[in-house]
Amino acid sequence: MQIIRKPSPKTSKRFGLVCIVVFLLAGFCVGQAAGPFSNWTEFHRTNMARWNRAEKVLGVKNVGCLGLKWSYGTGQRVFSSPLVANGVVYVGSHDSNVYALKTSTGAKLWSYTTGGLVYSSPALANGMVYVGASDGNLYALNASTGAKLWIYKTDQVNPSPAVANGVVYFGSYDSNVYALNASTGAKVWSFATRDLVVSSPAVAKGVVYVGSFDHNVYALNASTGAKLWSYATAYYVNSSPAVARGVVYVGSVDGKVYALNASTGALLWSYKTGDIVNSSPAVANGVVYVGSNDGNIYALNANTGAKLWSYTTGGAVSSSPAVAHGVVYVGSDDFSVYALNASTGAKLWSYATGGAVDSSPTVAHGAVYVGSTDYKIYAFGLK
Repeated sequence: MQIIRKPSPKTSKRFGLVCIVVFLLAGFCVGQAAGPFSNWTEFHRTNMARWNRAEKVLGVKNVGCLGLKWSYGTGQRVFSSPLVANGVVYVGSHDSNVYALKTSTGAKLWSYTTGGLVYSSPALANGMVYVGASDGNLYALNASTGAKLWIYKTDQVNPSPAVANGVVYFGSYDSNVYALNASTGAKVWSFATRDLVVSSPAVAKGVVYVGSFDHNVYALNASTGAKLWSYATAYYVNSSPAVARGVVYVGSVDGKVYALNASTGALLWSYKTGDIVNSSPAVANGVVYVGSNDGNIYALNANTGAKLWSYTTGGAVSSSPAVAHGVVYVGSDDFSVYALNASTGAKLWSYATGGAVDSSPTVAHGAVYVGSTDYKIYAFGLK
């Protein structure tokens, strides 16, 4: 496996020219120091909105100066979305491994081999990394060493787990949503839907929100697993809900983005895109950002669902946006990862990888991390 720490001469030349222009226009290509709360510890972040409020290094004025810090080659495609905490990137790969890489250099700290493909994005809590695999197991690993602490056997676990109040929540291909004791792996409860659960749970104010292939979005009591409500869309719900200000936002294979009352499940609004919505929404400053297989990234008014702007990429957008300091980051099947102005949708930066970017970007401590189907994990930062 090869770690590439420097861009090619051609890339370096382009990067240099862009940074000169940005420097002249904005006066700088630097940001404020990153704070300790910039960690991104699970797919949604702990605010369940894919919005890193603590990130202050990268922003609208300097994101055009992003350059390749390093890339790390795994043995297969990378759909998993990285988590970043305490100087380490944790990410899964279709080569069956979970990797822990140094954020500064991409050097491998450890890897753990599961028995199946790792679609799942890891989650970190209390020194433990939780991740699912297609071998039907949820794994709990020591975050420092990669040593296996426990496993829980079910069916394929492709969704990303969420951890809250000492409990890890996840969905399975056996149609169940599970809640396990995060320390021991003992089952607290399970809830049976009527089809596969590919959606990753969001946990907010004592409620677990999750989608199912049975077309429904569910709200479950986080302590007991009792169903509080469900809302039926017109097709599969692969998208993972985001929760903000008492509203649940989620996409469906029926092509719509839905806003539901978090307490009752009542429909507040829906927005019809041009194709499947597998992407999971991000919510920041009263705006919902989401991708569609029609090739667009949409910005919708969180209160009304009115379209504020859309940006067209060259391929389907299954990647889930991440928002930080006025910038939206997202991948596309056109092989690129994008940074867009969150207010206007204007493109600020993009980088072409060697494969589709279905992995969802993570933005933390002044850097952007994302996987690609070209078998690599990428890290971008300011020069």
